[in-house]
Amino acid sequence: MSLNRQPSKATNRAPGGSQGSESVKGGHRSTNSQTVKFARRTSSGRYVSLDDVDTSGEFAPVGDYMNYTVHMPPTPDNQPMDTNVAAKAEEQYVANSLFTGGFNSVTRAHLMDKVIDSEVSHPQMAGSRGSSCSMPNCDGKIMKDERGKDVVPCECRFRICRDCYMDAQKETGNCPGCKEPYKNDDYDDEADYSKGDGRHRNNMSMMKRNQNGEFDHNKWLFESQGSYGYGSAYWPHEDGGGDGTGNILDSSADKPWRPISRVIPIPTSIISPYRLLIVVRFVVLGFFLHWRITHPNDDAIWLWFMSIICEVWFAFSWILDQIPKIHPINRATDLEVLREKFDMPSPSNPTGRSDLPGVDMFVSTADPEKEPPLVTANTILSILAVDYPVEKLACYVSDDGGALLTFEAMAEAASFADLWVPFCRKHEIELRNPDSYFALKGDPTKGKKRIDFVKDRRRVKREYDEFKVRINGLPDSIRRRSDAFNAREEMKTMKQMRESGADPTEPIKVRKATWMADGTHWPGTWSNPSEDHAKGNHSGILQVMLKPPSTDPLLGGSEDKLLDFTDVDTRLPMFVYVSREKRPGYDHNKKAGAMNTLVRASAVLSNGPFILNLDCDHYIYNSQAVREGMCFMMDRGGEDICYIQFPQRFEGIDPSDRYANRNTVFFDGNMRALDGLQGPVYVGTGTMFRRFALYGFEPPEVNKVTQKGPETEVLKTSDFDPELDVDLLPKRFGNSTMLAESIPISEYQGRPIADHPAVKYGRPPGLLRAPREPLDAATVAESVSVISCWYEDKTEWGDRVGWIYGSVTEDVVTGYRMHNRGWRSVYCITKRDAFRGSAPINLTDRLHQVLRWATGSVEIFFSRNNALLGSRRLQFLQRFAYLNVGFYPFTSIILIVYCFLPALSLFSGQFIVKNLSVQFLVYLLTITVCLIALAILEVKWSGVGLEEWWRNEQFWLISGTSAHLAAVLQGLLKVIAGIEISFTLTSKSAGDDDVDIYADLYLVKWSSLMIPPIVIAMVNIIGIVVAFSRTIYSQTPEWSKFVGGAFFSFWVLAHLYPFAKGLMGRKRKTPTIVFVWSGLIAITISLLWVSIAPPTGDAAGGGGGQTFSFP
Repeated sequence: MSLNRQPSKATNRAPGGSQGSESVKGGHRSTNSQTVKFARRTSSGRYVSLDDVDTSGEFAPVGDYMNYTVHMPPTPDNQPMDTNVAAKAEEQYVANSLFTGGFNSVTRAHLMDKVIDSEVSHPQMAGSRGSSCSMPNCDGKIMKDERGKDVVPCECRFRICRDCYMDAQKETGNCPGCKEPYKNDDYDDEADYSKGDGRHRNNMSMMKRNQNGEFDHNKWLFESQGSYGYGSAYWPHEDGGGDGTGNILDSSADKPWRPISRVIPIPTSIISPYRLLIVVRFVVLGFFLHWRITHPNDDAIWLWFMSIICEVWFAFSWILDQIPKIHPINRATDLEVLREKFDMPSPSNPTGRSDLPGVDMFVSTADPEKEPPLVTANTILSILAVDYPVEKLACYVSDDGGALLTFEAMAEAASFADLWVPFCRKHEIELRNPDSYFALKGDPTKGKKRIDFVKDRRRVKREYDEFKVRINGLPDSIRRRSDAFNAREEMKTMKQMRESGADPTEPIKVRKATWMADGTHWPGTWSNPSEDHAKGNHSGILQVMLKPPSTDPLLGGSEDKLLDFTDVDTRLPMFVYVSREKRPGYDHNKKAGAMNTLVRASAVLSNGPFILNLDCDHYIYNSQAVREGMCFMMDRGGEDICYIQFPQRFEGIDPSDRYANRNTVFFDGNMRALDGLQGPVYVGTGTMFRRFALYGFEPPEVNKVTQKGPETEVLKTSDFDPELDVDLLPKRFGNSTMLAESIPISEYQGRPIADHPAVKYGRPPGLLRAPREPLDAATVAESVSVISCWYEDKTEWGDRVGWIYGSVTEDVVTGYRMHNRGWRSVYCITKRDAFRGSAPINLTDRLHQVLRWATGSVEIFFSRNNALLGSRRLQFLQRFAYLNVGFYPFTSIILIVYCFLPALSLFSGQFIVKNLSVQFLVYLLTITVCLIALAILEVKWSGVGLEEWWRNEQFWLISGTSAHLAAVLQGLLKVIAGIEISFTLTSKSAGDDDVDIYADLYLVKWSSLMIPPIVIAMVNIIGIVVAFSRTIYSQTPEWSKFVGGAFFSFWVLAHLYPFAKGLMGRKRKTPTIVFVWSGLIAITISLLWVSIAPPTGDAAGGGGGQTFSFP
C-alpha cells in the first residue's frame, strides 16, 4: 500500500468542516487502483472531510480541509503496516460507514458515529466506538476489540485512534506516548491458521517491497502465484489435502462412514392400492367418456355438447395433476452425524472450528407501511439466533423502498440481538422469534435447567417491550427529528438572506429532507419526495450493520451484559442492509431484481456457497433448519442439488381454515410427490439455494471431472461451460472481477466432503476451517457498484443468471430453469416446522393473492418457459407437473361453464343425458368411489387431514370461478395487447379488531372478483326453486331430471359455502352491493324465464288459465 500524504490531520485540523464522506471511485479490486477518501464527524456535530473532492457535497459548508488519500493497489493487502490492529481498524471503519453510490456517481462512505438514537453496545455493530483518542487536537475514537474493550497497540497503554496510529507508523513507527517502536507482533492475537489449503492468515508476510520501500506487485504475485480470494472464500493449493505436508487431515477417516440423509419410501400397503386406483379410474374415465360421446341427448344437444367438452377437459386436467403423484417419498436427516463430520474437535482441529460451508440469508421487504418493520425485525432476530456456526452466517436485508424507517428498524434489531441471541443460546430457546416466543401460552420453564432462567426471561421480556416501543415509535421519531433539522436549515437560510440583503418577502426554498440520527441527510427515499430521494429514484445504499465476527467463540462474562453470559458465545453473524439504486427509466424487475442484487452484493462480501431466502414475514421456527437442509447438500450425491425447498407453514389462520390458507394439500401432497421425481418446484420463500446453480451453470458431470485422489480439483468457469471463456464473463455476469472470481470458489466450497471412496465430486475435509479476511473499503465499494441500476445492462442477469425476469411468479420460472438444465431439488419436511409465516385470511386478499399466482402461470404458458419446450434434461413426469402449472388457470373457463350447467338443466327441464340409465349410473358411481378412495389414500401418505382436503376442494372451485378467470383475461391482454399487470403487496398488518386475532376473516372488502361466484350461486339457487315448482305443479312430473340437475347444483353450492360465509361477514358488515347484485340477478333471471317459457293454464293443472305477457 502506498500513501500520498498531505499535512498531518493532527496539526492541520481546523474548526468546522463539511458533511463527512468517503469516496471510493469505480473499478475492481483486482484490476484497478482504488482511491479511498476517509472522513469522520467531530464531537461538535460537524464533519471533517479528509479530501476536498467532497466539498461540493450537497450540504457541505465552507471550511478548511486537509487531504489524506490512500491508494489501494490491486492486492488483498491494503493495510499500511504488518499488523492485525490495522486490519481490524479498517474493518471497524468500514462497519461504521454508510456506503452510497450508483450510476454516474462516485461511491461515498459516510462515516457515522451514530446510527440510531438509542445506545449501541455490541462491538460488532455499526456506531460502536471506543473512548477518545489521547493525541492533541484529535477528537477521534479508538478501536474496540471483539469484547468491546479499547484496543491499545502499545504496552504503555497510550490510547490512539486509527488515523493517528497510521500517521505514527508512517512518520517514525514510534508510539507517541512512550516514544518506543510499536511491537506489532504482540497484538496479532489470533493463532496462525495457515496450515492446510487455506490462505495465509497474515498475507503481509509474503509482501515484497522495492528499493523505495513501496509495495512491489510483481514480486508479490510471483511469491503468492496470485492465489488469493475475496470475502470469505479462498483458493486451495493444487496439491490437495491430507498428504502429510501440513495440510488438514480428516480425523474421521478411521470411523465407519454413515450417510447424513436417507429416503424413506411410502409403505407398500398404501402406495400400491393408490397407484392401482389411479389406473382403474383412468380406464373407467375412458369408458365413461366413450359412452357419453356415443350416447348424445337429442332433446338437448346443446346441453350435451357443453357437458362433453367440460368432462373431457376435466379428465385431461386430472391426468396432469395425478400422474406426477405416483411416486411420493419421505426423507430423513441425521443431525448428529452432520455434527460429527463437520463440527467436532479432532487432532487436526483442536479448537473444533466448523467445516460447514457458509450460508447467506436473504430477507426482502419493499414497503414499511404494508410490511411493518417490527415483523421484519423479528425475522432478522430469528435468523441471527439460528443454530449454525456464527462465522459461517451472513444475513442480508433488501429494502426495495429505500426507507429510513426500515434502516433504523434494522439497526435497532441488530442492537437488541446483542441481548436476544446470547439469551437463546444460554437457555436453548427453540422459538427464536421474540414476538412469537413471548406470546406462547403455557409454562415457559418447562425443560429449562438453569436456575436463573426466570430472572433472565423477565429481563429480556422487559427489554423486548422497550424494543417494540422504539420500533413502533420510529415513524414519529424520524418525523420530529426531520422537522427539527429542517427548521434549523430554514433559520440558517433566513439568516443568510438577511446578511446578503435579499428580499425578505421571497419564499424560503429549503427542501424538506429526511434526516438520520447523526444529523445528515438520508440518501434514500424521503418522506417528502425530492429529486434523487423518491421511490424509484435514489442512490444505492449499503451498511454493514454487524461486521463479520471473530473465527473462534467469544465467551461472555458475568459483567459484560445485562445478563450473566458466562461460557456463552456472544458473537453475532454478519448483518448487512442493502437498498439497491433505483432511477427513472430502468426496469427494476420487482422482487426478482432485488434478489439478484443481493446475490451479487453477497458474492463480493461473504460469498457463501449457499443462499437461503425468506420473505420478511417468514421467520425461522426451527433453529436447526439450516443444518437440516445442509444434510442433503453435504451428503454423497448432493453436488447436483440446486435447492432445498421447505414447506410453508402459517400462523394466524382461523381454526377452520375457511379459505385453505394453509394449502396443506399442495405442500404435503403435491410437493412430497414431486420429491420422488426431479424435485419440488420453487415457491418463493423458505428455500436454500446452491449459489453456483443460480449462476446459470449445468450440474457437474462427475464422470468427466478430473480426479486427484478422493477429491476433485478446483475448476474454472470455462470448465463448467466450455463456451464461457474469460472474455465472455462480463457479458454474462457484469464487469465486476471480484464477482467473476468468486464463482468457482463458491462452487468448490459447496461440494460435499470427500470422506468416502463413493464421493466422486468432493472437497478435502477441513478445507473451510480457515478464518475469513476482514472487510476493507475496496471490497464494500465493489459491492455498492454491483447494486447499481446500470450493472445488469447487456448482461444475462434475469435471463439465464439469478432469479428470472418476465413473470410475476419469478419463483416458479427460476426453479423450472434449474430443472430444465438437469439439476434436481429436494423437499425437506422437518419434524418441527422449519419456518413460519403469515397469510391473508381475508377473502378479498386471498383472492388477489391467488390472482397473482394464476397470472404468473398464464405468463408461463405463453412464454418460452412452457414445459412443452423443455429440454431433454427435464424428466418426463416432472414435465407433466410443470405443464399443469401453466394449464391450470385455463380450467376456470370450463369450470364456470360447468357450474352453470346444473342451473341450465333445471331451467330447461333437460339433463346432460337423455335418460338416467344403469350404465351411466354405474360409471358415475365407480368414478366417484375411486375419487373417494384416492382421497383417503392420499390423506394417508401425505398426512393431510380429510377436512383440509375438503377445504382445498372448496377453494379450488371458488378461486377457479373468480381469480383464475381474471388471470386468464389479464394474461391474454398482456400477450395480445402488451398491457402490463401491476400487483400491490398484501398488507401484513393486523385487523381493526385488537381483541379478535381473526378480525380480518370477517372483514368484507368488495372486489370485482366476487361477481362470477355470486352469479353462479344465485343462478343455481333460482334454478332449483324454478325446477322444483315446475315439477310439483306438473301433471307428469319428471323427478329423475330434477334430481339429476338438483344434485349437481347442490354440489356447486356446497363448494361455494365458504365464499357465502365470507360475504356475510360479521356484525352486519356485508356490503350493500351484495344485496343489490343478488336482487338484480334474481329479478332478471325470473323475468327472462317467464318470457321464454310462460306458464299455461294446462301446465298449472286447470284449463282456461291466462298466460303471462309483458305490458
